Amino acid sequence: MANSSEDLRVELHTFQTPDPKYTQPGAGLWVCAKRYTTPSSIRDTEGLTLLFTHCNGSHKEEWDLVISRLFALQKHKPESVRIREAWSFDRQNHGDAAVLNAHALVKRGDTVSLYEWAHALRSFVDSPLLRGHHLVALGHSAGATAWMLTTFSPPPIPYTALFLIEPTITPQHIFERELAERQSYMDLVVQLTLNRKSEWKTKDAAYAYFKKRIPWSMWDDRAVRMFVEHGLHDAPDVRRGLTLKWTKEQEAASYPDTKPHHESAVQLAKISKAVPVHLIWGERVEFMPEYLRDALSDQNEGMDVASVSYVEDAGHMVRGVFQS
Repeated sequence: MANSSEDLRVELHTFQTPDPKYTQPGAGLWVCAKRYTTPSSIRDTEGLTLLFTHCNGSHKEEWDLVISRLFALQKHKPESVRIREAWSFDRQNHGDAAVLNAHALVKRGDTVSLYEWAHALRSFVDSPLLRGHHLVALGHSAGATAWMLTTFSPPPIPYTALFLIEPTITPQHIFERELAERQSYMDLVVQLTLNRKSEWKTKDAAYAYFKKRIPWSMWDDRAVRMFVEHGLHDAPDVRRGLTLKWTKEQEAASYPDTKPHHESAVQLAKISKAVPVHLIWGERVEFMPEYLRDALSDQNEGMDVASVSYVEDAGHMVRGVFQS
């Protein structure tokens, strides 16, 4: 039985799952993942394996604090809902994966679509590593879309439940109806991303920079420190100090890629009738307006989600995610 006194073991894994649209057989972008277990959790073979994905402009470590907290809460859980293990994944152009793929991404000259990330995730889910596991997928923002796209693969659906945290899944007809407003907001996010400072002399300097600026200034302080600790590495010219592991150009190019979010809305309507899907929103409306939030749980849109929760004093980055 996992409890708070046990040490959480964290392993770093890398794997390749080439997408034939972009690569020749035997080649492909790397995905970096972390596996979290405790000595007792790995014996709970009837327990749950949690799979986490991050938002644009972040990395797999955005989930470290949450995963640690969830393991600490296992002591009195029934065996069937205890955590067996957890995994978190970098998108191929974010976090450690962006470092491994840096040269390939430059050579390729485009961004990593959510389809490509979903292809890699589903390949991992179907691998022998997770055979016989009871899987629960948890995705934040674009990471929620990625999980939904994995369900296009042949049935059965591999998850016992899905948790979509501040999902950016968007019905196409609503996006087109509100096109001017959505396009204006998207353009703003892209410009803010491209204009962001990208080099710092030290991690302390980077922490001070992010701590003073929205949205990072609204985060739990531990999350800001994790973002800096795991999101930075030496700049190509080490005399320039540190830079983010992913380029702001790669991040910015991800925002206008709306087609995956539209297709995942169609899929959500189908999946929510077969598997419990839980929506979690921050109380503050920031990235996703009310009309899009409401659409994802609207039965008139064909949705049949299991629950909708709101986290107090939280926005798109869900500062209070421990309470969710």
